[in-house]
Amino acid sequence: MNIVYELIADGFFAAIAGMGFGAISDPPLKAFPGIGILAALGHALRYALMDYAGIDIASASFCAALLIGFMSLLLGERLRCPMTVLYIPALLPMIPGMYAYRTVFSMIMFMQNIGDAALSSEYMAALLLNAVVTVTVIFALAVGATIPIFLFKEKAYSMTREKPRNRKRHDGNVLADNK
Repeated sequence: MNIVYELIADGFFAAIAGMGFGAISDPPLKAFPGIGILAALGHALRYALMDYAGIDIASASFCAALLIGFMSLLLGERLRCPMTVLYIPALLPMIPGMYAYRTVFSMIMFMQNIGDAALSSEYMAALLLNAVVTVTVIFALAVGATIPIFLFKEKAYSMTREKPRNRKRHDGNVLADNK
C-alpha cells in the first residue's frame, strides 16, 4: 500500500508541474488534463523503475518518455491537439535539475580551486559525472518521446487536421476531398 501511495503522490506532483510548464506555452484549455495525465504517468513510471526495479535514471527516463510519447499520440488524436503541445510540458518535470545544478556547481568550484591539484581533480570528476548524467537523461527523454512520431508519422502529423468529407457537385455527383 505504501508503494501505491508513493506512486500516486509522485504522479500528482508531476502533473501539477507539467501543467505549470504547459501554462507557459499557452496551450488550449482542453490540453491541460492531458498534460497532467501524461506527466503523472511518465514520472510515476520512472519513479517505479528507478526505486523498485533498480533501473538507472537514463533508462528509466527513456521508458517513461516512450510512454509519454505513445500516450500523447492517443490523447492528441482524441483532443485534436498536436503531440508536442502535450508531451513537451509532460517531459519537463523529468529534466534532471539536481544533476544540472551539480554540474554548474562543480564547474564553478573547479575554476575557484584550479591551483589545488587534488581539489580541482575532484571537482573535475564531479563535473564530468554530473554533466554526462544530465546530457544522457535529456537525450533519452528526447529520443523516447519522438520515437512514436517516427513510427506513426502519418498519424502524428494528421491528428489536428480535419478528416476529408464528401462534397456534392452541382450536378449531384459526390466528390471525395483528396487533401
